[in-house]
Amino acid sequence: MSKEINEQNISQLKNPAFAKYAQIYIDIYHNFIEQIQTTGMEFDENLQEETLEKLARIREKKALFRNSDKSIVTNWISSACEACQKGVGTVTMYTSLMCHRNCYFCFNPNQEDYEYYSKHTRNLPEELEEAFKYNHKITHLALTGGEPLLHKKEMIEFFKLTKEKSPKTHTRLYTSGDFLDEDILQELKDAGLDEIRFSIKMEDPEEIKNEVYERIALSKKFIPDVMVEMPVLPGSFEEMREVLLQLDSIGIAGINLLEFCFPFNNAEEFSKRGYKIKNPPFQVLYNYWYAGGLPISRSELECLNLVEFALDNKLKLGVHYCSLENKHTGQIYQQNYGQKVSPMMYFSPRDYFFKSAKVFGEDIDKVKKVFKKKNITQFQINSDYDYLEFPVTQIKLLKKLDIEIGLSSNVMEQREDGKYLRELKLDLVYPKDFNLREDI
Repeated sequence: MSKEINEQNISQLKNPAFAKYAQIYIDIYHNFIEQIQTTGMEFDENLQEETLEKLARIREKKALFRNSDKSIVTNWISSACEACQKGVGTVTMYTSLMCHRNCYFCFNPNQEDYEYYSKHTRNLPEELEEAFKYNHKITHLALTGGEPLLHKKEMIEFFKLTKEKSPKTHTRLYTSGDFLDEDILQELKDAGLDEIRFSIKMEDPEEIKNEVYERIALSKKFIPDVMVEMPVLPGSFEEMREVLLQLDSIGIAGINLLEFCFPFNNAEEFSKRGYKIKNPPFQVLYNYWYAGGLPISRSELECLNLVEFALDNKLKLGVHYCSLENKHTGQIYQQNYGQKVSPMMYFSPRDYFFKSAKVFGEDIDKVKKVFKKKNITQFQINSDYDYLEFPVTQIKLLKKLDIEIGLSSNVMEQREDGKYLRELKLDLVYPKDFNLREDI
């Protein structure tokens, strides 16, 4: 069993060289916290114990746990969501970032060239040509925005061209649904659209929500898979429960419940609503592609309550809790899979980080003695930081030793002058408790 090293427990490390090295990552995390607090956002208390209890209860009720428990499903999940786990063969494009909405939690301002593409459009036919030229196995292709229906002609042409080039590619559209009507749905059907994902804004008046429900119901007549995808706000359980019941009565395929996120802007809007950052925000601190957002505390608990509600009430629609961590695995997989690395590194099938083991200071000689007896030569010593690094598969040989082992998580980065393996985190494991399948 691995254990996270943090400010609260680092003093419990017995090995001073290990503690000194681990302090590097404590300081990095502390600096990260200080940077976030300059935005005006606060961190909540740690709710991991309560979260683990809810996860255990949902597991007992036979929900499907995916992607090392980062994704939880009842009944149905889109094949596009399954592909998202590794991000292989899946591409998302947009015509522009123009939008008639002004949602305070929108990620789009974090997008590269946001200012330009909030006023201009992309050349989608040309980009599609390039995408299929360099990736012949695109299994899933999506059009998002902004609001794609602000460019109806380009939207229809996008899906038509996709199906002409690759009839088996699964296509999906993200929309608020505000501009959708029967004529457009017929055109989307003729263009071969496989899936449409609506968003419902909980702060909208009921009359606006009801209009969206009507368009969702109408879409069922034209599009094979109709679903809703929306972030779940803390404290919205009662309202969201009614949303689930309404969608279940309409008979759509499912809903993606997203962990609500702070996108590093509009901090005052989040603060005045009493929202705080999840503590800790990530399992592994890193600069993730997913628009640079941080999870809002208690959104996950709300999502889990809704999954349990769906199970208890035997709802027919698919309910998928998609955590922020679930969205990150595709990035790590793409950065690490197939990379040439040191024999010391082990590619984790659970979180897709490269893993290695490290022992420090006075424990180095103890491990070297065991390795010498076992004829193990695959290790290296770092004198600058006073550690011995070796493959995690050899931890099993050290079960008789009373030592502390650092479990290192690493990612491959492409920089201007080449590729570099970067260590991101160090966890604590003990040889007698270590289980390769569960910990790696």
